[in-house]
Amino acid sequence: MSTAILNIKLYELEQGYGRMQSRLRLCQEAQEEKLLSELETLTNEYAQINYLLEQSAASSRSPAVAELSREQVDFFKKAEKTGGRLPEYLHCPTEDDAEAYALYAEYAIDFAVQSMRYALISAMKAIETQTLLDKKKEEQQ
Repeated sequence: MSTAILNIKLYELEQGYGRMQSRLRLCQEAQEEKLLSELETLTNEYAQINYLLEQSAASSRSPAVAELSREQVDFFKKAEKTGGRLPEYLHCPTEDDAEAYALYAEYAIDFAVQSMRYALISAMKAIETQTLLDKKKEEQQ
């Protein structure tokens, strides 16, 4: 196994993070029309990626990858349901709508950071397994 694929995926993660930061900065300063346009674009991208996850869950050769894809699809469906119901949760007289959405976003970001940690653990396990396999092959020679 080459670590090249892990390097590619790490690069994709960095690029995605950079785009996310840029979009967030742009939207914080944007007029409402631009904000709505960006939101629509991002929502479409999100839907496309979810579709690809569903396809991966349905067609992956690896049972573990298929199961992880299914779990991701299920999680995002539940998160969408909760986020979609956020307006009904906001009808508390002490809670400001913008603050509630910001808190929800904060927890979503915390989840993303934890997902990155899990991805790193998975990558390290892949590297460790390959290292052990290479070492075993060397010993047999």
